[in-house]
Parts: sequence; C-alpha cells; structure tokens
Amino acid sequence: MVGGRRFRPGGGFGRQLDEYETTVDVPPSTEPPAPSYGGLVDSAVYVRGHRFASPSGLAETYRCLQEQDGAMAWIGLYRPDIDQITSLAREFRLHDLAVEDAINAHQRPKLERYGHTLFVVLRAARYDDLREEVEFSELHLFIGPGFVVTVRHGEAPDLAAVRRRMETEAQMLARGSEAILYAILDQVVDGYAPVVAGLENDIDEIETQVFGGDPNASRRIYGLSREVIQFQRAARPLLSVLDALAVGAGSDDEELRRYLRDVTDHLTQVVERVDGFRHLLQNILTVNATLVSQQQNEEMRSLTAASYSQNEELKKVSSWAAILFAPTLIGTVYGMNFVHMPELNWRFGYLFALLLMLLVCGTLYVIFKRRGWL
Repeated sequence: MVGGRRFRPGGGFGRQLDEYETTVDVPPSTEPPAPSYGGLVDSAVYVRGHRFASPSGLAETYRCLQEQDGAMAWIGLYRPDIDQITSLAREFRLHDLAVEDAINAHQRPKLERYGHTLFVVLRAARYDDLREEVEFSELHLFIGPGFVVTVRHGEAPDLAAVRRRMETEAQMLARGSEAILYAILDQVVDGYAPVVAGLENDIDEIETQVFGGDPNASRRIYGLSREVIQFQRAARPLLSVLDALAVGAGSDDEELRRYLRDVTDHLTQVVERVDGFRHLLQNILTVNATLVSQQQNEEMRSLTAASYSQNEELKKVSSWAAILFAPTLIGTVYGMNFVHMPELNWRFGYLFALLLMLLVCGTLYVIFKRRGWL
C-alpha cells in the first residue's frame, strides 16, 4: 500500500476488473511523442521520487547522476541507433549479449540477469479498430541500481502515461528502478485488454459470417487464428517473467511483490481467454468446413437432379427420333431409282408400305414405353 491506497500505474485492464480505490489527477504528459526517426524520447533524473532534472542528452544525464547522490535516471529510447546503445552500454556496463538483443529486436518475452542488471524483453499489443488487426511491438528494458533504460521498437506501450502516473506517486517512484519495471509490466498487461475485446468482437462477427454462408469466412478465420497465436506468444511467456520476479529475481520489496502478483492475476486471465479463443476458432473452422461440405453436397445433388432430368428428356427425344426415322427409311427404299424392284408393280404395294411403317413405329413405341423412355 502506498499512501493508504493500492497503486495501479497502468489502468486499462485493471480498471475493467477492479475499480480504482482512489482517483489520481494526472498532469499533462511531460514526455514528448516518439520521433519517427528514432532516438532519445525523454530522459529524467529523479531524487527521492521527484524529478530533479530533465537532461536534453545522454551525456548530460550521466553528469547529473554523478553529481547527485541517490539519483535515479529513467531514459526512454525509440528505435535508437548503435551509437546511443553503445554509449549506454559503456556508461552502465550493460552485457554485450543484452545489447545485441536490444539492437536486433525480434525477441520473445524473457528475463535475464547480468550481475546487478536485469534485462527484460516485453511484447506489447495494440488493437487497430480501423483495420481490425492486432499490432505487436517490442520493448526492451535495462534495470539496474540507479537507472532504467527503455528501448521501444514500436508505438506501444504508452510509456508516457506510465511516467506521468509514476511522477504523481512519489512514494512509489522512490522505491527505485524495480518500481518502474513493475509499472511498465502493468501497462503492458493493461494494453492487452482492448486486444482481447477486439478479438472477441471479431470472433462474434466470424460466427455470423460462417452461419450466413459467407465464402470469405475461411480466409478470415485463418487470419484471426494467426493473430491469436501471435498474441499467445506475446502474453504466455510473460507469465514466466512475472514468476521469476515474484521469487526474487527483481526486488526484495514485499510490497512490490504483492503488486506484482496482482499483475500476474490479470495476465493469467488474459492468457486463459486467449487460449479459449484459439479453441473456439478451431471449432468454428471445423463447423465452417462442415457447412461448406454440406453446401457442396446440396449443389452436387442439384446438379445430379438437373442432369437426370436432362437425360430423361434426351431419352424422349431419341425415342421419337427413332420412331420417325423408321418410316423415312422405308420410304427411301421405295424412292430408289431401279428398273427391277420387288413389289414395285404390285397392286397392294402402297398399302403394304404403309402397314410396314405403322408396324415398325408401333413396335418401337412399345419397346421404348416399356423401358420408361416415353
């Protein structure tokens, strides 16, 4: 407890689950927006939880730390260049492996200790309402005695909000660099709440598409499944980071550990819901495949029925064509130009030809009728 109330530096997910016990008025941001070209976003030196100086560069920050006893620096970087990372590594004696990871990015969430310095990798997420997509970004933190260095490789999370809230809680900020680490962790977890809500809304829309027979449903299910898997890869490993901090990888401050367990509870809920999303999408994909198969079977039955009907009509046409062809065949025989032709001068030849035509046509009609062609 800080100042008689629970400290919640983030706000998003925590406010949805537990209301603030006390509302804190936060002044406007002192941290400028991240430059598009990358570099130093904000640098501040704190003494006993209060901002002592706002250096304009890294060299000035180092000088302030050396001149002021008990000072702590919080340096925020956005896609820094190699020279800036090298300067920080030299000043704070950062490990080469951690520096290499911070430069290259594309790391999974993890926690590593190098002497008295902690290196933490976090993956923040942000839901884009316009495109209905989840955007992921990477955040690296160097936590050591008297300094915190944050290296962002994306727009999220909003560290300016974390800095503003921490500066209004001087007692919490005075606890040191570990308090800033926990505040940033809480902000990252809070940022997962809108993503969970957005994914849930997308799944509801997909269910409507599937049962509405939308042919594009399969493509959207596949795309959403990939986002859920990426979200799992961002959130689930963070549980191990929080567990490691809870057992003493970070601070011996019991109050901070209690606060950390609260963040862990919120993250656990997020992970459980995302796991449920993945199973639900698998079931939706199965249902969609079944519905598509049923639709294809219905179409095949319709085509088969149409083909059968066409065959029946073709049988009738062929039968009548055969019946009408018989008289034509007999008539052509008598139309042949021969001098000597059987029965040509016979008195009953014409009658015989007519009877022969009727007999052949009647026979064919009976045969086709029995076979169901007519």
